[in-house]
Amino acid sequence: MKPRDLTDLLLLAAIWGASFLFMRMAVPAFGPVALAFVRVAGAALFLLPMLLLRGEAPVLRQRWRALLVLGLTNSALPFLLFGYAVYTLPAALAAIFNAATPLCTALIAWAWLGDPLNRWRSLGLALGFAGVAGLALVKSLTTPAGAGLAALRFDGPTLLAIGACLLGTLLYGYAGNHAKRHLTGVPAMAMAAGTQLAAALALAVPAALLWPVQPPGLRDWLAAAGLAVLASGLAYILYFRLITRVGPTGAASVTFLVPVFAALWGGLFLAEVPTLPMLAGGAVILAGTALVLGLWPRRPALRDKIAST
Repeated sequence: MKPRDLTDLLLLAAIWGASFLFMRMAVPAFGPVALAFVRVAGAALFLLPMLLLRGEAPVLRQRWRALLVLGLTNSALPFLLFGYAVYTLPAALAAIFNAATPLCTALIAWAWLGDPLNRWRSLGLALGFAGVAGLALVKSLTTPAGAGLAALRFDGPTLLAIGACLLGTLLYGYAGNHAKRHLTGVPAMAMAAGTQLAAALALAVPAALLWPVQPPGLRDWLAAAGLAVLASGLAYILYFRLITRVGPTGAASVTFLVPVFAALWGGLFLAEVPTLPMLAGGAVILAGTALVLGLWPRRPALRDKIAST
């Protein structure tokens, strides 16, 4: 991984970490379907002018089928599924399922694309997921009584919400590999704009039918705009650029870092003081991410090559 790729990964994690704040603010006013539509439609409006200025708009017509599939599996359907789930599940549990994306991506890449899954990468995936689960558990234990994972009831709505998270995670895992398999060579800007446009078209009718009766307030619209411009528009340029450079599993490892940045933003803006167990969980996540990305340990072949020169 080059320094530019690592910078993109950290910036993407910071943006998606902040997106949880925007989502918590906006989803009660919009509902999951309307908010998902506003998010992808706003992102498309943000990205399409830049795509036209770069002269890459013809790519949308040439690769529309693959972009449509990617828009459905990486944006429209997962946004709906996770938006539905957060009505029932604690945010900590939703974060655990979201952090399973690299695991699903790696397994699909191994089975479909033949990407190797060596022991260091496998260990990194396990460490990253364990670190996120530990962070979520610590966060849950520090919440007031009657909230968090301890208060979770495994009834019908909860099981449906868990199923929605699992399906959303699988869709994310498939989408990263679909982009690698069918859209290699397509500019990241074209992938970002095309997928958000496809998702907006797919969600337009459901959003119109389920539009909130009570108009959302200015604060809700500002939060939705943050999701559209930052968490979808800018973020997907970074994400698809990472897929082309470090592969789908490496790009998906950003979801390990998202809870770390979410905790950081919570400390900065919500006065949430990090505890020693939270810092330990963050260190485990960073170690797992480094293993997945091949930042550590250095490969023997690479060391030998360096020594020979």
